[in-house]
Amino acid sequence: MDILVTGGTGFTGYNLAKKLKDSGNNVKVLARKTSDTVKLKDLGIDIITGDISDPGSVEKAVKGSEIVYNIAAAYREANLPDNRYWEVNLNGTKNILESSVRNNVKRLIHCSTIGLVSSVKVPPEDESCPYSPDDVYQRSKCEAEKTVLNAVKEGRIKASVIRPCAIYGPGDMRLLKIFKMVAEKKFIFLGNGKALFHMVYIDDLVQGLMLAAKKDEAVGGVFIIGHKRYTTLEELTRIIAKEFGVKPPRIHVPYWPVEKLSVIVEKLYRILDLKKDPPIYKRRVAFYKKNRAFSIQKAEKILGYKPGFSLEEGIHITAQWYIKKGFIDIAGKKA
Repeated sequence: MDILVTGGTGFTGYNLAKKLKDSGNNVKVLARKTSDTVKLKDLGIDIITGDISDPGSVEKAVKGSEIVYNIAAAYREANLPDNRYWEVNLNGTKNILESSVRNNVKRLIHCSTIGLVSSVKVPPEDESCPYSPDDVYQRSKCEAEKTVLNAVKEGRIKASVIRPCAIYGPGDMRLLKIFKMVAEKKFIFLGNGKALFHMVYIDDLVQGLMLAAKKDEAVGGVFIIGHKRYTTLEELTRIIAKEFGVKPPRIHVPYWPVEKLSVIVEKLYRILDLKKDPPIYKRRVAFYKKNRAFSIQKAEKILGYKPGFSLEEGIHITAQWYIKKGFIDIAGKKA
């Protein structure tokens, strides 16, 4: 099949594009001029130069596609202006959607986020939980998801929404910081460490994305894709620590003073127009407080989704990759 993947130079998009290509599909990726596309080209994937926020380049990319995977997104960065989130996450999705409608795309798969539910009150929650975004990233992704689902209800397109849990695996750099701090015995809990965290191994996420494009029952549906189980931050760091042969972190500091300090530091960096991320900022600190715990039963029942990796297996493979690539040096760190 002829398939378009946006965000193909990112962690999720690359792994999806590779799997689609390996499965015998004709795959193209919409990528910005400044993006590194070498690995994609080596796989024989076609590169369409452009930006999801530019309707012209989106039209060029979508034309001739049977399936479109919208993976591209502006993710959390402390110094990213708010308008960029809306430009990419909402307006970019609208560009993909409208072009897909015009070009009679058979199926659109939109990658959303579990962050649309900012923090779970009664775990585990499912796809019916009311939206509760609380930052600009989550709000822009929320409006994008609504836009796609409304288009399905109006009969304009066949589409599905995937909400991944925290994505990780070989090649991921977002969760490297957690692994590295635990391995180097520098991880400190803000608060009691009981906040719930739900992850998904990259291969399992790719499986969920591909299943959504194959199942007619998936049209109009929203599906949470993750591991079968979630953990507390304390449990997660214990698993990671065991992998590196170090003692699990035990130091806790009060949450609220650090949160207040993060707000001050973030504002100061903006006032001074410093072109780098502050050492702490509110979105990062909130990680230690929010509960993310979900049910994957809907994906299992309707998509036939079946996680192939346990949390321990995924963490082991990821940790070994970090060591192999030199991102984490465990020499002298044990005990």
